Amino acid sequence: MAYRGTVKPYSNFDAKKDAEVLYKAMKGLGTDEKTILELVTARCNAQRQYIKAAYKTLYGKDLVHDLKSELGGQFETVIISLMETPLSYDVTELRKAIKGIGTSENVLIEILASRTPSQVVEMNNAYKQAYDCSLEHSITGDCSGCFQRMLVVLLWLSLYCVVRVFPQALFAAGEKKFGTDEDQFITILGNRSADHLRRVFDEYKKLSGFEIEESIKRETSGSLRDLFLAVVKCARSVPAYFAECLYKAMKGIGTDEHTLCRIMVSRSEVDMLDIRTEFRKMFATSLYSMIKSETSGDCRKTLLLLCGGDDA
Repeated sequence: MAYRGTVKPYSNFDAKKDAEVLYKAMKGLGTDEKTILELVTARCNAQRQYIKAAYKTLYGKDLVHDLKSELGGQFETVIISLMETPLSYDVTELRKAIKGIGTSENVLIEILASRTPSQVVEMNNAYKQAYDCSLEHSITGDCSGCFQRMLVVLLWLSLYCVVRVFPQALFAAGEKKFGTDEDQFITILGNRSADHLRRVFDEYKKLSGFEIEESIKRETSGSLRDLFLAVVKCARSVPAYFAECLYKAMKGIGTDEHTLCRIMVSRSEVDMLDIRTEFRKMFATSLYSMIKSETSGDCRKTLLLLCGGDDA
């Protein structure tokens, strides 16, 4: 399969030399933000981990700690995020979403609906190791109702069995029923086989006359609706789902910079090229152009480098 990320391994990589460059960019009066952002975004995540180790060996100091002390604002957030491993970053974001002031349902939805089953298994294990409690325990202690049950299904049930489901069951649980059988929706949409779900969605449309998204919007509401829709959209196309998330993060009054940075960082080595293509098709503008118009400063420069080019 062709590589679809925008950030690639640097061909002439030298961890010791890069560590020295970063040290010089931060020592003395003032910080050379330009050097930091250009170097960090030009190295893949695995290479950044080697740079962190080399920095510790050379200077006896933690690179991330030094970056935090020298940078600020959203620029600091995106650079520090790039220095984490993808797994550690997901786990940290989930923890913040659960244990901060209020629950950031959109973060839980985005991560758990879009990651592969193997990635969810890794997140479960890493979360337990980092916080000495299970991710399920944290979620059940902070969420409730059908929303909570659907998240738990995504965490566990769908990892170990593929349930064959039928469009008639969805129709009976939604459009045909007075009131909605959310548990049936949870069981069906918790199935992790995207190919099977897409076939179910096609048959559902033939049976009911509606796209499954239309029925979900009519039959459910709030965070549960958003979670169901995210699962459906990811079954159809993960890049299209993220393209929509990025657009929503930037449109309207003010930019949701945290969501914007989280997606750009987490997908830069996965499918950012495909996200860019979907974004251009869906919104008649390029992701690059919208980032350029809706963000500012060194954060904007960093995100544009992660974007990897314009599709105007």
